[in-house]
This record gives sequence, structure tokens and C-alpha cells, in this order.
Amino acid sequence: MSTRANGGAAGTATVVTSQKVRAGRDDEYKRWQEKTNRVVRDFEGFQGTELYPPASGEGNEWVVVFRFSGVEQLTAWLGSNARRQLLDEARPLFEESPSQEVLTGGTPVEDVHTAVISHDVLPGREKDFIRWQDRTIKAQEKFAGFMGSELFRPIHGVQDHFVVAFRFDTREHLDGWLDSEVRERLLAEGTNYFRSYEVRKIGSAFGGWFRFGEGAGAGIPPNWKQAMSVVLALYPTVMILNLTVGQWFNDMGMAGHIALFIGNVLSVSILTWVLMPLVNRAFAFWLLPSRARTVRTHVVGAVVVALCCVVMVLLFGLATPR
Repeated sequence: MSTRANGGAAGTATVVTSQKVRAGRDDEYKRWQEKTNRVVRDFEGFQGTELYPPASGEGNEWVVVFRFSGVEQLTAWLGSNARRQLLDEARPLFEESPSQEVLTGGTPVEDVHTAVISHDVLPGREKDFIRWQDRTIKAQEKFAGFMGSELFRPIHGVQDHFVVAFRFDTREHLDGWLDSEVRERLLAEGTNYFRSYEVRKIGSAFGGWFRFGEGAGAGIPPNWKQAMSVVLALYPTVMILNLTVGQWFNDMGMAGHIALFIGNVLSVSILTWVLMPLVNRAFAFWLLPSRARTVRTHVVGAVVVALCCVVMVLLFGLATPR
């Protein structure tokens, strides 16, 4: 496996691995990735993994993100015999050796559209590269949908490249920056400071409301937990809409089926982008299979969710006109 460099502050550590899967071997690769996910969960410091399939029209390059609590724990996984055996097993599935970028510190690359770019910086031009990167960030900030950028410095003994991760709210906005004339001009200048660079795009691969990304179902809560969580978020959404927007619809004399359709659109939008992400974060200890490993955790989480529902029923009962 070829390794791309980067580094950052102490704390969490992430490795972004890209691998070009041979044509017709996708199903075999996904089964192998599921096996890898099961193995890595037993390593100390493991926090989660996300699998990103190839974007339409961009070949057959799969991207996998592994997150650990620290660089030492991540390094232990990268250098383990278990991982080496898995890579040997998967070698016939890949067109070439996978490449990887290790990022320490910073924000996990998930739930947005991210580009991870590794730079082979020329010796002695590190300071010039950093100043160039500062100018690049200022240019990015002017583009629609920009959500942030982070620079990861080389990690001694692990990798020797600089890596930049920047995020946009949509794929269109990310591509708008990557294809822009502004970036082309900056890249022309940047070639004075680095020999080459590689771009890895990471799209938001989570279509549902439970966005834990442990890969191929490993991070999806059981159905009964999903149902309880959705009810927890759905009930206040419906009640608030009925007490606010619903009254407005009635005053306008709007047809029932139209009002119902608009109410459904609002409910789904609020659930998807507001409430379910909050529920996921608040109850991750209970929803995330890699964390909820004891009966006590299952019971405590279920009781807390049930109590929250009861409290909301009582509060809305008091607030609803009779």
C-alpha cells in the first residue's frame, strides 16, 4: 500500500484509504470490507468507519474512512498483522495498491462533501506552501457552500506529505470550487512549492436518518431502536407543525390534501436536517452498535427515550387547546 502524508494536532486520528476495485468485483470487495470492519472494531481506540462508493462517472475508486481516538491507536491498526493479512487477501480485487492519507486532530470527514488533497511539498518550500495554502483558503471562503478547511502537517515516521481537507455543503458546490478558474490559477502558482498532488473526494454517503457510517450495515441500529428514535423526533415535529403551520393552513382555507402534503414535506425536512442528527448525537451511546455492547446500555437508553416521549406527551397535552 502506498502511503500519503499529513499530520496535525494530537487527539483523534483518521485514515482515508482509496482503492480502485477491478471491474465486476464490487460485491466481493464489499464482502471483504465488511470483514475488515468487523476486525477493526476489536482494536483499541477504534471509533468508526465510513464506506464511500465511487461517484457516478468517476471510475471505480472506493474510499474508506477509519477513525481512531489517537495516532498511536491508528498506527497500531495500520501496522497490525490482522490488517496485513486482510490486504493480502484482497490484493486480487484491486487494480493497484491502495493509497491512504492519515489525518490527526481536526473534524471527522463525514456528513458533508469533502476533498482530501495530499501534496508532495518540495524540500525547503514548506513555509511557502503554507502561505500559499492560506491564500487558497481565503479564495475558498468566497465560494458558495464552503464549510471549512484544515491543513494536516506530516507525521514523523508515518507519512511525509502535507494534506488539506476542505468541506462544502453539496457536491455541486465542491465541484464548483475544484473546477474554478480561481483554483486553476492558484494551482499554477502552487507548482512552485510542491511536485504533485492527489485529490480524493468524499461524498455524503448516508442517505438515511441514522448516520453512523460503520460500513455496510455494521453501524445501523436495530429496527426497534430506529423506531423509538424516529418517534422521539417525529412526535414533537408533528405537534409543533399542527399548532403553528397547521392553524395557518386552516385560516387560509387550504385544501386538506395540499395542507397534508406541505406538512409532510416540512416534517421530513425537519427530521432529516435538524432533529435526527441531534437525536443521533445525543443517543449515540445507545444507537451505535460498537458502543452499546451491554444489556445495561440497551435498557438505560430505551428507558431514557421512553421517558422523553412521556414528558413530551404531557407537555403538549397541556399546551394543546381543548
